Amino acid sequence: MWRGLGLALALCLLLSGGTESQGQSSYCKQPPAWSIKDQDPMLNSYGSVTVVALLQAITNYSFFCIFSKYFRLEDLRVKLEKEGYSNISYVVVNHQGTSSRLKYVHLKNKVSEHIPVYQQEENQPDVWTLLNGNKDDFLIYDRCGRLVYHLGLPYSFLTFTYVEDSIKTVYCEDKCGNCSLKTEVKQIKY
Repeated sequence: MWRGLGLALALCLLLSGGTESQGQSSYCKQPPAWSIKDQDPMLNSYGSVTVVALLQAITNYSFFCIFSKYFRLEDLRVKLEKEGYSNISYVVVNHQGTSSRLKYVHLKNKVSEHIPVYQQEENQPDVWTLLNGNKDDFLIYDRCGRLVYHLGLPYSFLTFTYVEDSIKTVYCEDKCGNCSLKTEVKQIKY
């Protein structure tokens, strides 16, 4: 019974656009403009479903957990690709804090070459704040760059299927209305 209740609560959160509860909802809207150094990850992924992961490595324990999360993210990327979900962009934005910046090279070396990891500069506007995000959040955007899902803990644990299901939904459905950049999607059952 409790499992069914938990699933119903999770689905309600997913259908309402995720875990955002502060201020005006950014559901189905373009994110605020952000870039890291001279790169604009959202502009670079325009036309594809985009998954932005806000991850942080700070202590030895967190460092280990982040590495395992990166491995699971790569596993998810490969799984979806094998199931026919192509043209999905994955982006990891490391935390802006000093300890996270110090571990950036280690994180980048552990992540798949298919998933870029961006390191924020100390003096730039914090991307996490601009996106109203927190540690371990996943933001999933449609092909037109509109936010469809913002998943926070515990729904962002990759051992659960919330992130995967959200990606599939954004890939196959027009939750935010028609997108002129949507390519012909073959019918995929999940």
